Amino acid sequence: MAPSGPRTRAAAALRMKQIALDNQGRTIRRLRAQLATERRGLATTKKELEDTQVSLEASHKVIAGLTEIGLSTSKKIEKMKVKKQKVKANHVECHQKFQARIHEAEVSMQAQHLIIEALVEEKDSLIQTIQGLQEANNAPGPFDDEWEEEPEEQPEEEEIEDIPLGEGEIDDE
Repeated sequence: MAPSGPRTRAAAALRMKQIALDNQGRTIRRLRAQLATERRGLATTKKELEDTQVSLEASHKVIAGLTEIGLSTSKKIEKMKVKKQKVKANHVECHQKFQARIHEAEVSMQAQHLIIEALVEEKDSLIQTIQGLQEANNAPGPFDDEWEEEPEEQPEEEEIEDIPLGEGEIDDE
C-alpha cells in the first residue's frame, strides 16, 4: 500500500490546491465585480461632483453679480441721501430768505402806512391852513369836507330774449 498512499496524498494535495485555486479565482472574480461596481459608483460620484462644481461656480457668479448690484444700489442710495440733504438745506435756506423778504415787506408796509398817515395829517393841516387863510380873506373855500363822487359807469346789460315755451322744445317721441 505504500505506493497508493503517496499517490493518494499527492492527489489529495493536488485536489486541495485545485480547490484553493478555484476559491481564489472566485474571490478574485467577486473582488473584480466589487471593484467594477465601486468604479461605476465613483464615476457617478465624480460626475455629480463635477455638476455640483459647475452649479457652485454659477452660484458664485450670481452671488458676485448680486453683490455688485447691492454695492451699486448702496452707492445710489448714499448719493440720494446726500442729494436729499442738499435739497433740504436749499429748502431751509429758501424758506429763511422768503421769511426775510416777508419781514422786509411787512416793515416796508408799516413804514408806508406811517408815511401815509403823516401825509394825511399834513394834508389836513394844509386844508385847515388854506381854510384859515380863506376865512381871513373872506374868500369862498375851494375844499369842502364832503366829497362828490362821480357815479361809476355801468355797462348796459344785454337783455335776453324770452323764448315762447312752444318753440325750441325737444320731443321725446
